[in-house]
Amino acid sequence: MKNYLVLIPARAGSQRLPGKNMRQLGDNPLVGHSIAYALKNDLSDIVVTSNDAAVLDFATQNEVQIIERPDTLAGHEELVVTAIKHALSQLQKKYDVVILLQPTSPLRPKGLLKEAIAIFEREDCDSLMTVSRNEHKLGTISNNRFTPYNYKMGQRSQDLEPLYYENGLLYIFKTELVKQSILLGENNFPLVVDHPFAEIDIDTEADFKKAELYLNFYKDNY
Repeated sequence: MKNYLVLIPARAGSQRLPGKNMRQLGDNPLVGHSIAYALKNDLSDIVVTSNDAAVLDFATQNEVQIIERPDTLAGHEELVVTAIKHALSQLQKKYDVVILLQPTSPLRPKGLLKEAIAIFEREDCDSLMTVSRNEHKLGTISNNRFTPYNYKMGQRSQDLEPLYYENGLLYIFKTELVKQSILLGENNFPLVVDHPFAEIDIDTEADFKKAELYLNFYKDNY
């Protein structure tokens, strides 16, 4: 089995929901859900990378290794791959594979991570991402005119061609990709997740309220 690292990036400075990574959701702050999820899946090599003192303190209290991220790598336009590259460069131990758990997707179905790792090993892929089926009728607007994109007017929703979106629940990728400043390789496996938790991606207060409802309603699946 390959050598896995769980990496949780949790920068400070959210513009739409200040302090969101330490915002309490149920019994844990957002960043704590990702830490707990890794521990539930028997993964002990866990690193939190952040420029937020509160996040780093919380991770330390939970006996998780921390990497203090420079503010220059934590701007709202900074790509997450730069934080990952920095974190890997600071670790003495070398890893074959990174599992990326983003705090903004705090709710993940039971068994998903073990299933993802098993597929990653079996398929011998460069990377794996979780996706979900899009059920919406999409279109474009130009000159106040709506043009269907993935359907024809009058077509039933159940007859739409299957399209999928990146839900952000988790990513798995070889560390050699990070050296190329990419996370998803050409041999990338899309793991389809059909679960309401895939709808949760917290950027706003409304997103957070939705996560609270889902956590309470689907607590047996968490």
